[in-house]
Amino acid sequence: MTKTQFTIDSEVLTSSKAAVLTVTQDGHVLASNPSAQPLVEAISEGHTPEVMGYIGRAAVTGKPMNESVLLPGISGPIYYELAILPLAAPGTVMVFGRDVTLERNLRLALVESRQRYKDLVEISSDFSWETGLDGRFVFVTPRGALGFSAEELVGSLPIRLLSEGHEDQSSLFSARVAVEDTEVWMKRADGSLACVLVSAAPLLGPAGEWRGARGVCRDITMVRERDAALARASNRERLLTYIVRTIRDEVDPANMLMAAAEATARALSCAGCQIFRSEEGKFTSAASFGEHSDDQSVHAVLANLEGGASSAELALNGWQVLSAVSRYHREANGAICVWRPEGASPFSDDDRLLILDVANQIGIANEQIINHERILNLSRTDGLTGLFNRRAFFEEIERRFNRLARDRKPAALIYVDLDNFKMVNDVHGHQKGDEALLAVKQLLIHNTRPIDLVSRLGGDEFAVWLENADQEVAEKRAQVLLDASRSLASFSGSPEKILGVSLGIAVHDPRRSETLEGMIARADEAMYEVKRTGKGSYRIARSVLPGGAGA
Repeated sequence: MTKTQFTIDSEVLTSSKAAVLTVTQDGHVLASNPSAQPLVEAISEGHTPEVMGYIGRAAVTGKPMNESVLLPGISGPIYYELAILPLAAPGTVMVFGRDVTLERNLRLALVESRQRYKDLVEISSDFSWETGLDGRFVFVTPRGALGFSAEELVGSLPIRLLSEGHEDQSSLFSARVAVEDTEVWMKRADGSLACVLVSAAPLLGPAGEWRGARGVCRDITMVRERDAALARASNRERLLTYIVRTIRDEVDPANMLMAAAEATARALSCAGCQIFRSEEGKFTSAASFGEHSDDQSVHAVLANLEGGASSAELALNGWQVLSAVSRYHREANGAICVWRPEGASPFSDDDRLLILDVANQIGIANEQIINHERILNLSRTDGLTGLFNRRAFFEEIERRFNRLARDRKPAALIYVDLDNFKMVNDVHGHQKGDEALLAVKQLLIHNTRPIDLVSRLGGDEFAVWLENADQEVAEKRAQVLLDASRSLASFSGSPEKILGVSLGIAVHDPRRSETLEGMIARADEAMYEVKRTGKGSYRIARSVLPGGAGA
């Protein structure tokens, strides 16, 4: 067999824009130009065993070969068309490579584009049609239209497809001039409505005479429904934003729910709104706004919510009531109710969705209020006993003291100091000391009235404010406390150091001029006087003279 052998001009090798290289059949590259670099790297790194196969076959057979190969590239695969020519030197070939990546990609894109165009043409319209001189359908897409078969429609007037109130638009199907994307409401075979875009053009004869019309129709019902749903969602979002902003603009947590009730009633065009907080599984009213429905209607709705429902709706006693549970981290913490008179427009699906969104915001607001109250309570109470701490006690008695001047009523302040308390801690430890302090708390609470105030001022010091108590009442209460304090003996550090209480009492006489600071000082002085004279008793502070000095 005669082998075909070629020679190569070195000038051709360097000036060629195509990839050119000479290589031995064992993969040793003898020469190459810059365009051949991807081929050289692929051969050197062994990425293309099929190329070496082509090279070896051409070198052995002495016949030129044409092949296509795919090589790895930095920016993606590179497609080459190779021409492999045997050279005069034994086992050596010359490889011409043409990068056809762009051509191949363009070819694939063109094929894809043609298929895409075909698909778009097929889906761009739901049905096409043609009418004749009499205005009746002479052609309808074989697959039919709006649930009607083509056979049902051919020969009938287009008005058959038009919904009630849109019959005048039948002229579109007898168009004398071109029309495009005219919106028409039609009816399907099952009676439901469809929003359709009609494009039509007249059919003209050789002399320009009108012979009918043809066109296409595209069902955009889902588009319109989606647009309407988006508009409603946007409106809900606008209303919810208004409600949320109203809540967040309220600085005082105590007023947040009131602001939310008003904003929700206005946003939903309701006669009124009521917001509840959940306490031990029961709803208690926290805020309300507007005209009140009857309690029976609201309680009936709340009964459903307490039964585990997320929302409830009913019409009762002339009202339509809508409600939803508010939650925080999936835990129910309240509810919201809105109501309208029965004669007003009924609640829509958008109203129901909005009330659920509002309920979620109410859940957050309820949690914020709970946290605020918890922090406020922690800042105003003693950590061990739960009684008012010093700051909260004096703030509260200041408010009450100022009221005494207006009401012209008496009051008494008792300073309570534990006797021999240090011995309890020294002998029994601080845990026993804490138990003793808790026992004192119970003693004071059980022997005072609900209208009185009890506080732990700090350490082993307590205080009691006796509302509307004159000296006689104060002395009787002090004796009761002393009698009850005998129960503290069991906490004593030793028989010689019995745990007890010393009481200093200051009574405010509304007929005498006195400041709160003066009253506090008198109670404190009386208590220390008891401590100096033997403990375990009480002392009434000297009364205030008309000029303000003690008697």
